[in-house]
Formats: sequence, structure tokens, C-alpha cells
Amino acid sequence: MKAHRTPAPETPLVHIVEDDESSALATARVLRAAGLAVRLYPSASRFMEQSATGPGCIILDLNLPGPSGLELQERLARMEGALPIVFLTGHGDIPKTAHAMKEGAVDFLTKPVDAAVLLEAVTRALAQDAATRVVLERRRQARARYDRLTPREREVLSHVISGRLNKQIGFDLGTSEHTIKVHRHNLMAKLETPSVPDLVRLAAALGIAPTNGVR
Repeated sequence: MKAHRTPAPETPLVHIVEDDESSALATARVLRAAGLAVRLYPSASRFMEQSATGPGCIILDLNLPGPSGLELQERLARMEGALPIVFLTGHGDIPKTAHAMKEGAVDFLTKPVDAAVLLEAVTRALAQDAATRVVLERRRQARARYDRLTPREREVLSHVISGRLNKQIGFDLGTSEHTIKVHRHNLMAKLETPSVPDLVRLAAALGIAPTNGVR
């Protein structure tokens, strides 16, 4: 019998979106010297064409041909699990810096940048991406478990997380307390939640609101 092997984690990739080739290559050399995998793009449009889905982060110039760095940031912000961004530009100003940071940029660096400062920012961005992926994977798994529930079990779930007792839920739904106990046991088993607090946390992660307890 063959032993089960856990798939090796994907290597994080640092995406450098920069139209100045010499600057992009210089940044890439610093990152590669630190053992990081790098990919270069001459424009925001070219980056969007690649549809990057694996772990990593983006080093983004502010002024690019076509969509600007800020415009790319705004587009990515609408996507779940978008890669963290470190701005690296020679044309930064206070309003643009403030806007980029407000929209979630990890850092806003200006050229020329010290290698240690750049690597520190990239390290933080990669750590942020890793943490986000853990949260999204947990949410995906929770959603998959939730999809196992019957419509009635989902209805009971919304009552349970509101703090209603089995007897009260049975009255609300027009059924017996015993039937509610069965549904409650089944839904907690399917959701793999050993306690009501665990159930509440899972429901909150999925955006499931408690019921008002009124038919």
C-alpha cells in the first residue's frame, strides 16, 4: 500500500510590474539573490492577461503605459484573495502614497530603494498572502461542509446560532423537539463543529445570519 503524500506547497512568485526594463531587472536581481522566484511584466495589462493565481505578491510601479499602478490596484481589490502589493516608484507623491496605503498596499517605496528595505517589504507581503490563503481555504472547506446540509438543516442552523433552545426551535418551525434534536445532531456532524460556539464561528465566517426566531 502506497503512503499518502501531501502535495508540496507552491513556490511563491514575486510579480514585478514595471515598464522601465533596467529598473525591473535591477529589482529582480535583488530578489533572486535572496532566493525568490520572480516574473516581470512591462504593463498592468500584461499582468492581467496572465491571471496569476498562485501564492506571491506584486511589486508595482505607479506610472505605467495603459492602466496605472493605482488603477491595477483598484481592479485587484475587487477580486477575492488578490495578491498583496508593494509599490516601488520613482514618481511618488503624498496624495498617491496615502491613496495606495488606504487601499491596502503593504508598503510604498521610492527608487532607489535599499535592498534590505525592499526585501523586508516583500517578506511582509508574502506573509500576508500566506495568511490570507489560510483564511480562504478554511472558508472554502466550511462552504463545502455547509453545502452538505439539507434545506431543513440550514433552517435549524440559523435558529441554533441565534441561541434558541430545541423546544423553541421546534415551536418556531412547527415540529417536535425530538426532530430538532436529530436535525441539530446531523448538522453539527456534517459541519464538523463539536460545540455551539464553533458552529457560531463557522456561520459567521460564511456570512450566515441568525434568525429572529419568528415564523
